[in-house]
Amino acid sequence: MKKIILVAIMILSVSLQAKTKEVIDAEVQVALKTLSATVMGSDNFIEKNAKGVLVIPNIVKAGIGVGGEYGEGALLEGNTTINYYSSVSASVGFQFGVEKKTMIYVFLTEKALNDFKNSNGWKGGVGAGITLATFGATEDISNININKPILLFAIGKKGLMYNLTVEGTKLTKIVR
Repeated sequence: MKKIILVAIMILSVSLQAKTKEVIDAEVQVALKTLSATVMGSDNFIEKNAKGVLVIPNIVKAGIGVGGEYGEGALLEGNTTINYYSSVSASVGFQFGVEKKTMIYVFLTEKALNDFKNSNGWKGGVGAGITLATFGATEDISNININKPILLFAIGKKGLMYNLTVEGTKLTKIVR
């Protein structure tokens, strides 16, 4: 597994550089505006229900047989940035090319948010209690019943992504 991660990081390192907190903050705001334009009612839903929102914009995925993903983002409570995080994952299998996506994790309970903040490298999919947003763009989110403590929006070039997993994704606090 370490070899896979090393190869994935090498593939991604060609197109990635560490971002400043100002760049991350600006990209986070663009991602939230994109979410607002993509999902009806998302602004109001987040304002009323979110205890915290982790936004990882511009995650780059690259691969030729072995692949990897990397992105940097910020955890917000209200409109305040609390910390910065990286998102890393690796994969093996048929894959070729490069793509970008944005992941927005909405923490709906204080417990889920505190568990995330107090973790040392949180791994998605391992008992994380995540609901992937799979409703249509014309459906108002306030009419959706969400029964898990974390709601995940995955946004790609063509809007919400539906066939996605966060298994093996590691989110780690970074200093910026």
